[in-house]
Amino acid sequence: MPLTSEQAAEIEKLRADPQPTHRATAPGIEAHLHTAIPVLDHGLVRVVDYMGDDSAIVQAARVSYGAGTKHVQNDAGLIRYLMRHWHSTPFEMCEIKLHVKLPVFVARQWIRHRTANVNEYSARYSILDREFYIPAPENLAAQSEVNNQGRGAVLEGEEAARVLSMLRDDADRAYDHYEAMLSQDGQQGLARELARMNLPANVYTQWYWKVDLHNLFHFLRLRADPHAQYEIRVYADAIGKVVADWVPHAWAAFEDYRMGGAQLSATGLECVKRMLAGEEMTQETSGMSKGEWREFEGVLRDPA
Repeated sequence: MPLTSEQAAEIEKLRADPQPTHRATAPGIEAHLHTAIPVLDHGLVRVVDYMGDDSAIVQAARVSYGAGTKHVQNDAGLIRYLMRHWHSTPFEMCEIKLHVKLPVFVARQWIRHRTANVNEYSARYSILDREFYIPAPENLAAQSEVNNQGRGAVLEGEEAARVLSMLRDDADRAYDHYEAMLSQDGQQGLARELARMNLPANVYTQWYWKVDLHNLFHFLRLRADPHAQYEIRVYADAIGKVVADWVPHAWAAFEDYRMGGAQLSATGLECVKRMLAGEEMTQETSGMSKGEWREFEGVLRDPA
């Protein structure tokens, strides 16, 4: 189950005891507070707390740029201006704290985003649950032949069954040995900090992750991208839905300029100008390498 009975009881108590506040609240995210969103087979994302909303971004920007902006731009327009011109500090005025339950191999990918505050469940002090991520058959793919860090065709039939059987058997065997090392017929077992090293990377861990909106957008731009690994992308997608309810104006600008937009080099921009002038461009006349030209063509076909 995604939540332990103790966590579920704690959440139920929090939801049953709302507290009055003088701070600004965002109705869209209030509905998400203390609600676990299931992800993968045993994972979850849960909003623990937040600070700020769209108006906090606007307020911070008007402090920075002067009261004059208030008379020429509405809130949504100002937020779009900030996003368009990469003014990041107003977005840092908003923060969110999430409780995330995720496989260890996803956590090790996630932690590369170092602009957040993290506190992870400690297997030095506590015993990890027997919960492992086992991919659904439709997500069990072969290694891509053209991308060293991507997936190819989905495995099917006997090969898929063989791989799934090995994943389940290896996980169960590793956990059996983990338990045996911790306690051996009433005798003092191996220290937890050592026994944990025997567990595979698909075992579930948990953490609290607190991040400001600017850095969260950077995380989502990379991890909600269609090319991101599926197992972290589904977490990013779940968080994105929460953010869309929390700061709708900022989310709309983010989708437009970051997720749906594209960035061109000076060489690429010059190529576009020459194409608009009627010149037929090729890789040889563009001044780009083959890799750059391939990516440039991809942007023109599908900017997202």
